[in-house]
Amino acid sequence: MAGVKQFDEDQALERALEVFWQQGFAATSMQDLAQATGVLRGSLYNAYGDKQAMFLEVFRRYQERFFVAVRELLASQPADAALAAFFDFIIESMTSGDPSRGCLTTKTATDETAMAEPIREALRAFLDGLEALLHERFDQDDARALLNLEPDLAARLVVTLTRGIVVIERVYQDPQRLREAANALLAVLFKRA
Repeated sequence: MAGVKQFDEDQALERALEVFWQQGFAATSMQDLAQATGVLRGSLYNAYGDKQAMFLEVFRRYQERFFVAVRELLASQPADAALAAFFDFIIESMTSGDPSRGCLTTKTATDETAMAEPIREALRAFLDGLEALLHERFDQDDARALLNLEPDLAARLVVTLTRGIVVIERVYQDPQRLREAANALLAVLFKRA
């Protein structure tokens, strides 16, 4: 039937996510996506229009899932422990796979061929959303009592460091080095007990 997707969209987009995450936006072709998803290229074009539109749908779903996980981590424990758990979560995520997959957001942000305005808007929305989640947690009384910075500055600093450790991961591929950087930030952000 014309206009009706004849494939499992959730499964196809999950497989497309893995391809974009491993290869990056520029290195991923519609043929790569067709092969990974098991969906004919023509069907992918009919469903999404082009690679960018498919990426944006994949990224939207990725962001939703990521934010749910981060929100749960930040709410589950005291502010300093929550931030340590957050860093453990992102370090585990970026070092998963063989070779390690890195960070989808930063990998896309550093890809000059992925800088069409809709992709830039999606990346800004991701970073702004992450900063807002962190700010919300840091603005709570228990966090304010521990923080050495104002919640907005602390949130921005954490987001900035998360982008930096992704680059360090690519160069060194040493999770311990990433944890040491995260622990140093925790020591700077929070007063000693």
